[in-house]
Amino acid sequence: MVSTPGPFSVAALYHFTPLEGLEGLKTKLAAFCCARKIKGTLLLAHEGINGTVAGEESAIDALLVHLRDLIPALAAMDVKRSTAREEPFKRMKVRLKREIVSMGVEGIDPNRLVGTYVEPQDWNALIANPQTLVIDTRNGYEVALGTFQNAVDPETESFRDFPAWAGEHRAAMEGRPVAMFCTGGIRCEKASAYLRQIGVEDVYHLKGGILRYLEEVPAEQSLWQGECFVFDERVGIGHGLVEGEASLCHACGRPLTAEDRRSAHYREGISCAACIDEYSDADRLRFAERQKQALLAASR
Repeated sequence: MVSTPGPFSVAALYHFTPLEGLEGLKTKLAAFCCARKIKGTLLLAHEGINGTVAGEESAIDALLVHLRDLIPALAAMDVKRSTAREEPFKRMKVRLKREIVSMGVEGIDPNRLVGTYVEPQDWNALIANPQTLVIDTRNGYEVALGTFQNAVDPETESFRDFPAWAGEHRAAMEGRPVAMFCTGGIRCEKASAYLRQIGVEDVYHLKGGILRYLEEVPAEQSLWQGECFVFDERVGIGHGLVEGEASLCHACGRPLTAEDRRSAHYREGISCAACIDEYSDADRLRFAERQKQALLAASR
């Protein structure tokens, strides 16, 4: 009888802090993770660290200790822990970047100027205030899977689109509380720093992001609707950080709910209702062959 591995431990982490010696850090972290069969992605930049990794619980525990030993400033690093039934990543990548979350605006430093951090337990009261402008700083395909009640969707395709959207809607932010959120807290933290830099004063953001909210706020008290999109094989997670029912359309990469999969336009690996008009017949034939090969590989 072949034993089945237990659940994988997943850690989503980030911290804004000045980093130097990035090449050396990259080499050390890649070797450490590969030696312990940890997979996922870590991004390093002069502004800090960001990433999500998965492996055996003891390996992830060891990595977090190792990170804080290598970089003492990471003692205050924000880490969200969850589990996955199957390995959520295929390989380990440690990459050097200009930014750990790409906004494309120079001089944004959350350690210097940032909005007010809001604990998950206090979030409901803030966003229930009818005067509060609640902004989802994630991309459109993430918002489609789930979001908070009454949140504004900027309909961005990339976080780099946020500054332009904020400039166009700045008048709506004047004289009222602005509350922002994202998956793990990094995008809304940087977005709040950007709004403060352009002169918006009453800015708040959800500490630890949606993940911390779903972990700490009971479902019966929640103002969250749907699942939270995550960038790994789990696709979506719900309250208690349990895996949800969402899957991916392997034609366009969008997340799909159970209702989406009941659409007449949904064909596994080939199309969904959102992308049915986006590809040619030749593309569909290619997708169908790819799906066939994927099924054959899975059966083997």
